[in-house]
Amino acid sequence: MDAFPTLETERLRLREIVMDDAPNLLTMHGDAQAMKWFGIDPMTGLAEAQALVDTFAEGRTHANPSTRWGIQFKNQESLVGNVGLFKWNRPWKSCSLGFALAPAGWGQGLMHEALAAILAWGFAQMQLNRVEATVHPDNQACLKLLKRLGFEEEGRLREAGFWQGQHQDLLVLSRLRADFN
Repeated sequence: MDAFPTLETERLRLREIVMDDAPNLLTMHGDAQAMKWFGIDPMTGLAEAQALVDTFAEGRTHANPSTRWGIQFKNQESLVGNVGLFKWNRPWKSCSLGFALAPAGWGQGLMHEALAAILAWGFAQMQLNRVEATVHPDNQACLKLLKRLGFEEEGRLREAGFWQGQHQDLLVLSRLRADFN
């Protein structure tokens, strides 16, 4: 993939996640409440956050690349969240969507703003036809957000995830290029 695509919205800058962001990632991904639905157990140390920065960077070099943006307010340097398109299947023109937001950013419409920007970018720049998201059935805030963004629920993946010591069902939602226009 080419140079990292920095995006801007009315309030936000979506930018590359760098090693200096590791402490913010640890704060966000170490918060049990924020990670309740994320699909991984909360991080416990800075080394895990640093490894996550490396994982996000390496994702852009894979055969089915990914792009993960850090979300920050335009007037601040620290991250309030992250959002990404991953598992890009170029022949099928599809990918998956993932995102996380620190509790301090909840209820402000930040994720809606960030997701709208990356979806527009993905449909235009990646020539996507389909973006897929998997969500825990009890994560009502996420389901509501995705439905406001035009995602439609397609079905349940039984015990497809494993975190917090147990198997978790996931719902599959998608948004198609035709839904975007």
